[in-house]
Amino acid sequence: MKQPRIIIVDYGIGNTFSVSNAIIALGYRKLKISSAESDILSADALILPGVGSFEACASNLRERQLDAVLNEAVLARSKPILGICVGMQLMATSSEENGLHVGLDWIPGRVVKLALPEKYAVPHVGWNDVRPRTKEILFSRTSELPNFYFDHSYHYQCDSAFVTAECEYGIPINAAIQKNNIHGVQFHPEKSQSNGLRLFRGFFNSIA
Repeated sequence: MKQPRIIIVDYGIGNTFSVSNAIIALGYRKLKISSAESDILSADALILPGVGSFEACASNLRERQLDAVLNEAVLARSKPILGICVGMQLMATSSEENGLHVGLDWIPGRVVKLALPEKYAVPHVGWNDVRPRTKEILFSRTSELPNFYFDHSYHYQCDSAFVTAECEYGIPINAAIQKNNIHGVQFHPEKSQSNGLRLFRGFFNSIA
């Protein structure tokens, strides 16, 4: 089977090396961490990681003019992309983290602070079972109730039609979303051991 050309988008923020190491562990070799327009536009699959604040991540994308490049790759050329944690949140219309900030607006929605019952801590850190609504693509190789590692204080609210998995942490949280070729997960597959590797494998297998 021909291996896909995978680009992890480098915009100065994000756990790019831990994501890269997880993908390399699966045997994928056509993998590169890059911010070059030519690499992004020639890729078969894109990974958009993210850690830290929405504002810093969105600012870095725009300062490097990567928002326009990603719009061309993802919207115009329909390249499959997987956003991880803040990388997923960047796909929203806006975020209220530390003020109001504009996202890529690929999947209509907003990122809001977790409003949890008193006994639940914010941020939401640690392992949580995830309930997939569909087994297609991301969850095609996982169990019926896989667990993944989360680390976030804000969550993505959007139309339920785009939600492909949920978790429960005092309130229902959208754990995974999809619109056509655009995929996002709130958790960190690169920190989620075998289930994370299975999720990456499902994503790349769908491209092949």
